[in-house]
Amino acid sequence: MKLTPQQVEQFDRDGYLFFPGLFTAAEVRALNDAVPALYRLREAFNVREKGSEAVRTNFAAHLYSEPFARLARHPRMIEPVQQLLGEALYMHQFKINGKMAFEGDVWQWHQDYGTWLNDDLMPTERAMNVAIFLDDVNAFNGPLMFIPGSHRKGVAEAEHDVTTTSYPLWTLNPALVAELVERAGGKQGGIVSPLGPAGSMILFHSCLVHASGSNLSPWNRVSVYLSLCAVSNHIRRHKRPEYIAHRDFAPIECLPEDCLLREHKVDLPWKNGMPASALVTSLQPLGEAT
Repeated sequence: MKLTPQQVEQFDRDGYLFFPGLFTAAEVRALNDAVPALYRLREAFNVREKGSEAVRTNFAAHLYSEPFARLARHPRMIEPVQQLLGEALYMHQFKINGKMAFEGDVWQWHQDYGTWLNDDLMPTERAMNVAIFLDDVNAFNGPLMFIPGSHRKGVAEAEHDVTTTSYPLWTLNPALVAELVERAGGKQGGIVSPLGPAGSMILFHSCLVHASGSNLSPWNRVSVYLSLCAVSNHIRRHKRPEYIAHRDFAPIECLPEDCLLREHKVDLPWKNGMPASALVTSLQPLGEAT
């Protein structure tokens, strides 16, 4: 999938692109059918909501689930990012965010690159997210909120919030968020929420400021996120477990367009369980003595 010059210009200006209904109902069904079994697993890679059994985030499904391994190599997700970054990509992070009905908690205002820099020592912001809606997303089930153009601010100072939710996050000061919203148009477009049917896709810059509120509705809002990084920009520290920040920097090779609907051979290195090495961490930059 190749972006047009107009789409590239829009991405540079706004920091995101939205593709409503890009994946078919059959393709989404192939993914959704695999989610309940993944969420039932009692493994470290399933982070649950604070005080709840609802899954907040499932990590690294592409290493042990065939449908998601195929999605991780889908050209509709990989090729646009490769076009924008101008080089081969590796999978920095793969997650299925739950945002379950009545229980999905907030994601505070943040930049993804803030976490990747502070925790993983990713050298620059040459990485971005691609998200696929597995459920319809409406105004009531905790949609993503973006501040258009906020990626042009660059890397903002952030604080490590380890108490608000079950997942620690490098979050932005409310005063800075208010300033960025006002700069983006205030009440006239300073915050946007892409809404659309299951199968819609969002591509957004790693410095784009975003958040989402609690899901108080009776509708789930499950989404898949591929965090794709230029191979030359790979992380320089393994502070976080491998199921969160991946350590295989090999370039992704795309599968054919029909890979979600037809059998295609994929490697599943964690099919028989996550290796103990995936939990080993270090505060030392790569290449330095421990």
